[in-house]
Amino acid sequence: MADLYTVADLHLTLADMTAKPLFGPAPRIEILKGLSFTIPKGAVVGIVGGSGSGKSTLGRALVRLLEPSAGTIRFDGTDITHLSEPALRPMRRRIQMIFQDPMSSLNPRHRVGTIIAEPLRLHRMDAIPKRISRALDHVGLPQHFATRYPHELSGGQRQRVGIARAIALEPNFILADEIVSGLDVSSQAQVLNLLERLVADLGLTLAFISHDLSVIRRLCQRTIVLHQGRIVEDRATAELFANPQAAYTRELLEAIPLPDPAQVWD
Repeated sequence: MADLYTVADLHLTLADMTAKPLFGPAPRIEILKGLSFTIPKGAVVGIVGGSGSGKSTLGRALVRLLEPSAGTIRFDGTDITHLSEPALRPMRRRIQMIFQDPMSSLNPRHRVGTIIAEPLRLHRMDAIPKRISRALDHVGLPQHFATRYPHELSGGQRQRVGIARAIALEPNFILADEIVSGLDVSSQAQVLNLLERLVADLGLTLAFISHDLSVIRRLCQRTIVLHQGRIVEDRATAELFANPQAAYTRELLEAIPLPDPAQVWD
């Protein structure tokens, strides 16, 4: 299977605003420390780690919301590591992101149909009403939801709108950043089932960021475990659960609550 992403020796530093002096620039802190991995076309890859592990920073680097300090990111054979925004613009349609909090990523002043249409107009897509209708169908929302505002929807429905906005552009790759962490268990299961179906139906490649290994186990074929900005494991998810190699991975597994205290992950 061909690789959609090839990442080599990726480093990323950011300004540490918590240590900024009264005068002068803030010191730089290295968040990602030499990451190398691939994401095959059509794969569902989990990126997991605790708070401060660098997983969200990695996700934003993959979609080029952050520019790496060193190393390379190649998307479908094109080096996008340091592309300017005008050069990136044609790639944006192919690379989409679903954000953690739909209430902060959906414009509260716009109806759902307008929210989905906005990136379509930005990329000058044709047949916008049909694309909106098709996107709503894909995520299981009735057509009349196009006239509703985000505050009129449940958390799970708002997240479906975020997914609809991403898939309306017919991308090759979607990054989902902690998108079920704020949902109840039932809504989580529905969104995970939806993502699984969309990957199969639309031929998507998906990177799913989470701190919850039980969610990763449910959805992802392969899992990248990050700790302090470094990859400690990159393996098939089933193998990782059956025989974790890194001590940090074992800590994450042990932190997952199980229905029966005597039960173990297998």
